[in-house]
Amino acid sequence: MPFYQLIDRFLPRRLQAKLSLLVTALLILLVSLIGALFSDSAEKLLREQIGKKALEVAQSVAINQQIRQGLRARDADMVQPVAEAIRQATGAEYVVVGDNNEIRFSHPDPENIGKRFVGGDLGPALREGRSYASEAVGTLGPSLRGIVPIRGDDGDVVGFVAVGYLISNIESMIQDKRMEIFGYVGIVLLFGVFGATAIAHGLKSAIMGLEIHEIAALFHERNAIIGAIREGIIAVDGDGKLSFVNVAARQYLGEEFDLKLRGVPLKDVCPCPELALALERGEKLLDQEMVLQDRPMIVSILPLAAERGGLVASFRPKDELDRLARELSHAQEYSELLRAQTHEYSNKMHTIAGLLQLGAQQEALDLVINEASGYQQLIRNLAEAVPDPVIAGVILGKYNRACELKIDLEFDAQNSFADLPPELEREPLVTILGNLIDNAFDAVRESNDKPLVRLYLTDLGPDLIIEVEDSGPGVAEEVAATLFDSGVSTKEGGARGTGLALVKRAVESVGGEITFSDGELGGALFTVIIPK
Repeated sequence: MPFYQLIDRFLPRRLQAKLSLLVTALLILLVSLIGALFSDSAEKLLREQIGKKALEVAQSVAINQQIRQGLRARDADMVQPVAEAIRQATGAEYVVVGDNNEIRFSHPDPENIGKRFVGGDLGPALREGRSYASEAVGTLGPSLRGIVPIRGDDGDVVGFVAVGYLISNIESMIQDKRMEIFGYVGIVLLFGVFGATAIAHGLKSAIMGLEIHEIAALFHERNAIIGAIREGIIAVDGDGKLSFVNVAARQYLGEEFDLKLRGVPLKDVCPCPELALALERGEKLLDQEMVLQDRPMIVSILPLAAERGGLVASFRPKDELDRLARELSHAQEYSELLRAQTHEYSNKMHTIAGLLQLGAQQEALDLVINEASGYQQLIRNLAEAVPDPVIAGVILGKYNRACELKIDLEFDAQNSFADLPPELEREPLVTILGNLIDNAFDAVRESNDKPLVRLYLTDLGPDLIIEVEDSGPGVAEEVAATLFDSGVSTKEGGARGTGLALVKRAVESVGGEITFSDGELGGALFTVIIPK
């Protein structure tokens, strides 16, 4: 098991407690090391300063004329008062003056005058004439002493001066310094623990109170969800560089899966002016049609609410959405066909039942024969003129719908729609026929005259021609120029203006054209020409 995992087992699971504990432990370690270094440096510095002070005091004693005269006369009574006065003035533990035979001429304890100097560290001063600081054990105990030779008029060493400070007193001073340093360390630790707690709390708030394992779970869930989405999703930062691209987006943009796209400018991967403009303005766009990589896409853009800005864009090929819309439309048309047939035959059955109850058997029989012959005639005409079952099914369904709405739908027996190219898709034809007939039904229902709709189909010549004419009021002049635009309609109410836009799109998908004019019935005549 790795070392960090072993440590993590002993830490609390809550992120705030774990972060506070780790930061506090690290702070204690660092401050303790710094405190120890400062304590050691302070001890060395204090010893150096005391040693230097002892040397300076000893040097001043060594050149004192009264000390030198007393030493030459070997008169301790001349040396002792001066040495004691200097000791008391400088705070030294002792100021000892002796000759070159190490015999004391001064001492804080008068009983030690005339006795041999204790410590055994006078050699360099008496024999070499050097000044130095030394640690040794003397009569008063371990001390740090400064030793300086006393020279006669001829320059020879005639004695020495030893100025000392007890080690016990130095240790006490060092301990005071350490306590001062540790006091500062304690204050730093106190503020450090408070700061660690505040930082941990701020971080926990920034990540919305989630724990580490919860963040990891959300990350994996996000990847799984985004990976399962068929829409392309890209995220762009405020500098216009990609920060996220899912698998579907890579496929739509034609990028390799293993290519690193993070940090790549958006314009290098997808040079789309609309996306760049949305990034610059920070605008929210929903279901806008754009061209990405020469392919029409339905794009939604959501700006990111962050300091650096950016946006998230989702897109899907428009042809896929059109296909889904057509499939849904066909399902609705089929459902409407079944409902219309059920309603129409229910009315007829009620009529027949009423005639039979009234004893009008002949009228009931005539109604059945007339209805059957008319319906059979339409089926025969459709079978001859429109052998394609998809197109014939649409027309038959609209016929039943016309019967329900009490609208006459004329289908000429001379119609011919048999020469359909096999490579021509049937879905656009279904969209064209269905929407044009539905629009004609809506138009004639508003007319006071006898509602009539005519359907003409021909495949003679190099083109397929579809004409739908109605006896309605026609196309108003104010909408004629924009009739095929989405949302434009001559009828009142919501959810209007989509049928003719779909027809226009379907006609263009098969390379055809659509026009409208005034018909012989007084309403509109829509003509669709599709090259074979």
